[in-house]
Amino acid sequence: MRLLSFRTRDGESFGVVKGDGVVDLGGRLLKGNGSLQALLADDALDEARRYAEHAAPDLALDGLEYLPPIPRPGKILCVGVNYAERHEEYGDQAPPPAYPSIFMRTPGSFVGHLAPLLRPPESREFDYEGEAALVIGRPGRRLREADAVDVVAGITCANDGTLRDWVRHGKFNVTPGKNFERSGSMGPWMSTLDELGPLDQLTVTTLVNGEPRQHDTTAHLIFSIPRLLAYISAFTALEPGDVILTGTPPGAGARRQPPVFLQPGDRIEVSVGPVGTLVNHVEDEAPA
Repeated sequence: MRLLSFRTRDGESFGVVKGDGVVDLGGRLLKGNGSLQALLADDALDEARRYAEHAAPDLALDGLEYLPPIPRPGKILCVGVNYAERHEEYGDQAPPPAYPSIFMRTPGSFVGHLAPLLRPPESREFDYEGEAALVIGRPGRRLREADAVDVVAGITCANDGTLRDWVRHGKFNVTPGKNFERSGSMGPWMSTLDELGPLDQLTVTTLVNGEPRQHDTTAHLIFSIPRLLAYISAFTALEPGDVILTGTPPGAGARRQPPVFLQPGDRIEVSVGPVGTLVNHVEDEAPA
């Protein structure tokens, strides 16, 4: 089942993708769920599936404004340098890390499918990072690796857009470079786990203007998805609607020789197989 959040002239809602349309679930289910996050908190995925199975689409996908699947997550946690070849790109001969690198992003730093990504006037080193992102469906704390995946509702595509020079403003200053408004994206929808198969066999591919830039599989994560969930849930309680970006493969623009950064008009496609493809283009943000 593919679930998405969207906006029309009547306001925000969410629903299930069915063919070229969407079954609008906003306010229709037993508990009057008003958002995908509320649906997850009510543990009502099965109810949504039963309803959508017998319902005709209400809206066409091409008439929607896509929002991130969870427009306002309580937490967005991101994992840095989590593919083996990505670690090797740094060329510092350091051994693989013993623990994952974690940072956080704000909801306002993400847009949905087909929305423009904004290159801010403060930087010309705007970069892409295609990733598979976990959407949490059930609460969990101090999870065991053996059953940690049970808290995951689904997977979405993400672009962890980064302002590279701002990441380097301080010794440990990743937060500013990862949180410019509308610099990243998620979507177009969340696919539930029953459609995906093993989580260590997802593919992550990034194209820029049709050119392949990144490609790898989650089999090559340094820290597997169960390990990430166990580690993160040791220090923070995971709640329905939280999102975890699992890391980007090698091939980001900053690591090319010479570096190649995003320009206005560039089209970025992030595909997570078999979830789907997230598409955005770049625009310059107007100075204040």
